[in-house]
Amino acid sequence: MKRLLALALLLPGCGLQPLYAGGGSGAVASTLGQVEVAPIEGRAGWLMASALRDRLGDTGSPRYRLDIRLDDQIQGFGVRRDDAVTRERRTLRARYQLVDLSNGSVVLDATAGSDAGIDVVQSEYATIAAENTALERLSGIVADEIVARVALYARRQPTP
Repeated sequence: MKRLLALALLLPGCGLQPLYAGGGSGAVASTLGQVEVAPIEGRAGWLMASALRDRLGDTGSPRYRLDIRLDDQIQGFGVRRDDAVTRERRTLRARYQLVDLSNGSVVLDATAGSDAGIDVVQSEYATIAAENTALERLSGIVADEIVARVALYARRQPTP
């Protein structure tokens, strides 16, 4: 019990601070609400833009623009003796830039990505459905990575 109490007293001294301090009215949340998502090409782009808009919120007056280029690939592996693919890997990578609209400068330039394995079955419909589900899931995962990185950027900025 004494160890737990001592640990609890030392924790504030380690420098850890909550990222979303202040909740919806905090500095990070208000900055995220000022990010507009530029249009992204293709179905993967539509899914990504939707996922980002859901996570960022919208305050109506953008201060930043998020430009994103996606690389969506499906590669077959797990080949049987008859050269039929039994497993695929879908990879979604995003190169994104956060642009300050007041002066056009790029304040954040990074990448995010994830991949998912897909079983190739005899039913072509089932395989296509699995590929689409993987893309939807990957869009959400990559959007989470992007929002977390933008939130870290917002946390490090001085409060206006």
